[in-house]
Amino acid sequence: MINVGIIGATGYAGGELVRILVNHPEAKIKWFGSRSYVEQKYADVYRNMFEIVEDKCFDDNIEKLVQEVDVVFTATPQGYLAGILNEELLKKAKFIDLSADYRLKDVSVYEQWYQIKHKSPQLIDKAVYGLCEINREQIKGKNLVANPGCYTTCSILTAYPLVKENIINPNTLIIDAKSGTSGAGRGAKIPNLYCEVNESIKAYKVASHRHTPEIEEQLGYAAGEKICINFTPHLVPMNRGILVTEYANLRKKENGEYPSNVEVREIYNKYYKQEKFIRVLKENEVPETRWVEGSNYVDVNFVIDERTHRIIMMGALDNLVKGAAGQAVQNMNLIFGLKEDLGLNFVPVFP
Repeated sequence: MINVGIIGATGYAGGELVRILVNHPEAKIKWFGSRSYVEQKYADVYRNMFEIVEDKCFDDNIEKLVQEVDVVFTATPQGYLAGILNEELLKKAKFIDLSADYRLKDVSVYEQWYQIKHKSPQLIDKAVYGLCEINREQIKGKNLVANPGCYTTCSILTAYPLVKENIINPNTLIIDAKSGTSGAGRGAKIPNLYCEVNESIKAYKVASHRHTPEIEEQLGYAAGEKICINFTPHLVPMNRGILVTEYANLRKKENGEYPSNVEVREIYNKYYKQEKFIRVLKENEVPETRWVEGSNYVDVNFVIDERTHRIIMMGALDNLVKGAAGQAVQNMNLIFGLKEDLGLNFVPVFP
């Protein structure tokens, strides 16, 4: 049995970790960490856990925590884990970080986009980017995993096969992304109040969203060169879900023709046909957030615009599951040599 500690267990992502792990056959939560609710019963914070979780919330005493657990999930703001993590702690427990502290390999890029000083840059190279379908082998047995962001998971997986196979010009990539309000976290913020969000949709952080360099870095590895993209997120008045619509120029083949619909579909199937949690939809079907809600699935598809020689790629996922907690559990399974989908085989919720 894997003993688990969660720091930030009362945020949305932390709460989703609890929901998944209470039913995981090989894991037991030993530490429900929360600065805001120390000594309060977890089930009084999240009433869906009434008579399911009897534990109280603890503080974030990391030294004590690593003595009691095998793995620590940090569902915390940027800068938290980087400020406390060191080599000694990594010897005592595995860490899966849901923040961006170890996602970007260039510390100057992290500090530029997140506007904070990185407190442990010497550990960045010890971390592996936890996008399981791409970095599966590197994740196994790792001590420090940087769990990808929700926007980035959907954006990268939707375009990855075509970037990797040089089917599109990645520098022409435009990503239009839409997220439910839980993506902003559980903290009280005026822009996220019901009256501010309901019956409205808006773009935000235009040309400046901090997930941009993460997408560029990971797709750049696939392309074999640095790339530059446009990424625009939007806030949608729904609880969960991310939908991305991505546009890029197709590259001509050696014979001067553009790739066909059949060829592109073969490429998606080459990368994803054996992937449990990525579903390539049938022709003329489009991803919808309602068909992945509450699950660890990503639905993807594409349409080729013959008139403009551009391709429109689409992807949908649940931002709290595959975009956060579900992917983190997927990473835990890989780290400890368990079956990758263990504890994650739940069907999307509808309606």
